[in-house]
Amino acid sequence: MSEEKQQLAKPQATLKDLISGEKFREQVALALPTHLTPERFSRIALNALQRTPKLQDCTQASLFKCLLDMAAMGIEPDGRRAHLIPYGSEVTLILDYKGLLELVRRSGDVVSIRSELVCENDEFSWENGKVTHKIDWRKPRGEMQAVYAEAVLKSGETQTATMTKDEVEAIRKRSRSGNNGPWSTDYGEMAKKTTLRRLCKLLPLSPEIAEHVDKDQDIRTEIDITPKPAATLNLPSAQETTA
Repeated sequence: MSEEKQQLAKPQATLKDLISGEKFREQVALALPTHLTPERFSRIALNALQRTPKLQDCTQASLFKCLLDMAAMGIEPDGRRAHLIPYGSEVTLILDYKGLLELVRRSGDVVSIRSELVCENDEFSWENGKVTHKIDWRKPRGEMQAVYAEAVLKSGETQTATMTKDEVEAIRKRSRSGNNGPWSTDYGEMAKKTTLRRLCKLLPLSPEIAEHVDKDQDIRTEIDITPKPAATLNLPSAQETTA
């Protein structure tokens, strides 16, 4: 049998094979911060494939790009701080509220930061950037009407961003995964994250943290997010894995 026929006869490597492989762990190790191990990251990535089987129908390049972006952020693909969402044949990386909070807190210039929903029975006021919000937890709060984010900087300055539900809805409709994924299962968390992203534009984030925030593909539908070819990412090929 010729060498070419032998190569064709070999089974093609699955995404599970590639993520379990040594070359993937080597690539991840180059991006991960010191507090995370490539073995743990690989294991959690495999769990993500099991939670969302449709990811295995997506291109290898788009999945690995999202995983390497998450490794560079130091955020695991655990479905709590970030989500891998299949969109057609491509994988979309969506940061959760908790993941975005984690990135911002690493900047070192933010003393505290939070985002809260405003419901129809809450007492809420906004005046020249100052927010007052009171909640009676003994009574039903009613439907969400707005959401705000607030950060206190080391300088003592407070920055806020406020959005109505209509503004949040406009962002959701621009999202590639606006009708599924966390927008469907965790609308409140995504609303808080959307306002937190707006607040980030006012914060003194380091270039590295700002770059990580921009890797969130949720509301960047106007930007080309076509994954780089696998060769550019230096990923293992199917032949290398099955050899």
